[in-house]
Amino acid sequence: MKTKLIIYTIICTLFLACGKKADYTPEFIEKTTGRYLFNVNEVIEVYFENNELFLKWRGAEKIEPLYLEENTYFIKEMNKKIKFLKHPENKIMYISEVSPDENAKTTYNYKKMPDSLHVPSTYLKNKEYEKATEGYLAIQKEDSLNVFIEEHVFNRLGYNKLKEKEFDEAIELFKINVALYPESSNVYDSLADAYARKGDSLQAYNNYKKALQFNTSNDRAKRFIASYNKE
Repeated sequence: MKTKLIIYTIICTLFLACGKKADYTPEFIEKTTGRYLFNVNEVIEVYFENNELFLKWRGAEKIEPLYLEENTYFIKEMNKKIKFLKHPENKIMYISEVSPDENAKTTYNYKKMPDSLHVPSTYLKNKEYEKATEGYLAIQKEDSLNVFIEEHVFNRLGYNKLKEKEFDEAIELFKINVALYPESSNVYDSLADAYARKGDSLQAYNNYKKALQFNTSNDRAKRFIASYNKE
């Protein structure tokens, strides 16, 4: 019954809010525009066009929040009701999730980030591979089971680049995997494969040797090494 009541309240609120339109001041636009830390590898980007508020999040470039009332919105893509708040102690802007419970305490969920700071995925997108590697290693140090640093994820990304014949990018992605999992035969095997496809036989040989060191049953590595030595 409580769940039904919450859903009904949200639907009613959204219906009544459809005709509303926010009128943003330059001060509000300035203090809310920017990137907010959604998690260790994702951000919510807030921006304005023609005095209208939009978000970028998880690949969606133009999410339009539904304006409810002063500084309060519903984001259907997130299924969240949010508002912008400045933290009373650190004076930093946050996106706050609004609880359906009117008696719930205010939460400061997504912190606005300095312009100079990026999450690892942004560095990766910008092809700043060294900084991306540092970021992912920092995530691993805090949480070795974090989904954003899983070995198969980088392996898949790397092979997607190989399919597109973007060899240098594939190599950089496999290098990140090597940094994260230096005792995995598979990461060296993939890196060797990328070097081989690029035409760098020496680096392919070196990495197949590493792959074989951690898995002596790696037949592909054995074949490549044998062929290289014959030459």
